[in-house]
Amino acid sequence: MTVEKRNQKIQPLIVSYSYSGNTHRIAKGIQELTGGDRYEIYPWQPYPMAFSELLKQVKKEVEHGCHPSLLPGAPSPLSYQVILAGSPNWCGTIAPPLASWLYKNDFSGKIILPFYSHCGGVPADFQMDIAKLCPKADVREPLEVIADGGTQLKELIEKWLQEK
Repeated sequence: MTVEKRNQKIQPLIVSYSYSGNTHRIAKGIQELTGGDRYEIYPWQPYPMAFSELLKQVKKEVEHGCHPSLLPGAPSPLSYQVILAGSPNWCGTIAPPLASWLYKNDFSGKIILPFYSHCGGVPADFQMDIAKLCPKADVREPLEVIADGGTQLKELIEKWLQEK
């Protein structure tokens, strides 16, 4: 997905947070198909490895709208017109690290294409959640992928991009 603008190709920015690696795999698949610039974001303080501790912390962060500090190096979306933003579905919403990056940047006039991984659980409305964080952006329908998409990942991404 390269966007033509006055005979100039504009590459999309692909930003993702992933706890297990599933969302980063999806981001890599998107990059292979679009040629976009891809960056992985990480919270300053890593999440616990024990699932019960992780779930407890995530529930607390989601309930309080926490925007954790991120490690340096997260890109600015300023020079991009199209941003693909990915996260796992945590407790029915965006993982706090991606929410933090979205909250701290200006997406006025930009197109945001959300994508997320999940393993069942609580349904999510990533389009609405991201629109709340980025009210001046054009937030499109998200790509929803179970786990890492398996052998059908490329086809899922291609179909989703064609619809955008």
